[in-house]
Amino acid sequence: MVNVAVAADRDLAAGIVAAVYRSLHSTFPERRPNRISMSISFSGRRAITMAEMSELQQSIFGAEKIGRALANYRPDASDVIITPFAKCGTTWLQQTVHTLRTGGDMDFDDISRVIPWIEMSVILGIDINAAQRGSPRAFKSHASWAAVPKGARYLVSLRDPKDAFVSHYRFMEGWFFEPGSIGYDAYLEGLLAARASGMDYWSHLVSWWEQRDNPNVLLLSYEHMIDDPVASIRLIAGFLGVELTDALLARTLEYTSFDFMRRHNDLFDDGMMRRHSEQPGGVPTGSDSTKVRKGGVGGHRQELPASVSAALDAVWATDTAPQTGFADYAALERALRARHHAA
Repeated sequence: MVNVAVAADRDLAAGIVAAVYRSLHSTFPERRPNRISMSISFSGRRAITMAEMSELQQSIFGAEKIGRALANYRPDASDVIITPFAKCGTTWLQQTVHTLRTGGDMDFDDISRVIPWIEMSVILGIDINAAQRGSPRAFKSHASWAAVPKGARYLVSLRDPKDAFVSHYRFMEGWFFEPGSIGYDAYLEGLLAARASGMDYWSHLVSWWEQRDNPNVLLLSYEHMIDDPVASIRLIAGFLGVELTDALLARTLEYTSFDFMRRHNDLFDDGMMRRHSEQPGGVPTGSDSTKVRKGGVGGHRQELPASVSAALDAVWATDTAPQTGFADYAALERALRARHHAA
């Protein structure tokens, strides 16, 4: 069991912290924090190039604080860590889990206050080991199996890489980079360069696919959650150990619907993180960090240039197909869905 607080191998622990830092806070090649050039002033403006965006994010989110947050967390065997890759259903799962475990509590200003983000807990001043509303305790992460703190249970949703890519781009646009300043092609270059860290989308997916038979892991797909929310909620409730009455199922369906979460967008828009990026981070106030954007499947077809779509297909073919045996994401998703139907 890897726990960065007590790991015998300090180099391994440091590597895990650095890897999580890269995966969470930059789609781009990381510069070492002690070598960051702060010659560019970001006060009151967003990035306009990939390099600037990388520098801006690293100036706001410190690896040392992320390391302390990971070390502070004391997992319990009943804990549930919600840890999809970024823009693959994390917020949706947070709301689902919190609704199920509390019966529908909505008395919060940010979903990540009641289901806190482990790596960001020090930065946001959250006591990661504090008692939570409802049971089991639940936490957010975006870590792969290799990087996530061990000793808990894990809830992961996978998503089509093209939809996830578009969603990530739109999420960062208007928050960390100026709209129109970075195109999809340039954004993809940064994403592909991050593969060297082993903490990219594809490595994350493979790491959790390999854990699909682990009884402490529930692996879902974003697409199945949309197509059959009742079945997905039943799976999650069973994993949590929550008795799912008809009334609780109906409430969970309502509280996790796109329309409901869109109407209450301010509870699901990463407000705490946005405020931290604005002060003391220097990002312009009023940034758009909307997460509940469209909530559909296949939206990339209307947005991605053919060259970017083909490049993403090529990465799957070279990086993911050999390790999973599936020619594309659609085939893997069908197999995952079939596993749940057969269970």
